[in-house]
Amino acid sequence: QNGKFSYGYASSPGKRSSMEDFYETRIDGVDGNVVGLFGVFDGHGGARAAQYVKQNLFSNLISHPKFISDTKSAIADAYNHTDSEFLKSENNQNRDAGSTASTAILVGDRLLVANVGDSRAVICRGGNAIAVSRDHKPDQTDERQRIEDAGGFVMWAGTWRVGGVLAVSRAFGDRLLKQYVVADPEIQEEKVDNTLEFLILASDGLWDVVTNE
Repeated sequence: QNGKFSYGYASSPGKRSSMEDFYETRIDGVDGNVVGLFGVFDGHGGARAAQYVKQNLFSNLISHPKFISDTKSAIADAYNHTDSEFLKSENNQNRDAGSTASTAILVGDRLLVANVGDSRAVICRGGNAIAVSRDHKPDQTDERQRIEDAGGFVMWAGTWRVGGVLAVSRAFGDRLLKQYVVADPEIQEEKVDNTLEFLILASDGLWDVVTNE
């Protein structure tokens, strides 16, 4: 908590034997600006990718020379740099861990939400629940088109999956599907004013069982 906002977090594996979801919260100073960085990272194929993104994404973003002057491009660069560095770190091993990332970046009266995968950000503005990120699923028309244009395919295997394997169409990691499963974030900006009451970032473990409202 600081003078402008407060935040909290919770995490539970439910009935699963292992935990692959991680969160990160960070308040920092950049060029005289107080910034807040908050993220949820939902791993698949093991926890390594989610742990790596948790440990490195915000540091890569804060150190970007354009973090204050061109925040959106800095976010996009940081997402892609973190992804490529994670893949390099896994280079000598035949591994295919991946992770979503839903992040909220507070810079002054600007809130930037950047999303890769199906963890979701929802704000409450004037008493109304509004999703400020889009779940990246392979059956979305534009995502399917992008995957097919890159030489991939989407097929039904209990749910729609990239290559019949992965149920999200964008992610960090996922080496074997990297040509199709990109870490390019979709970024939405919201103004922080008196009508913006709160923001929730959560993995699909929550949104699969509750509505945005």
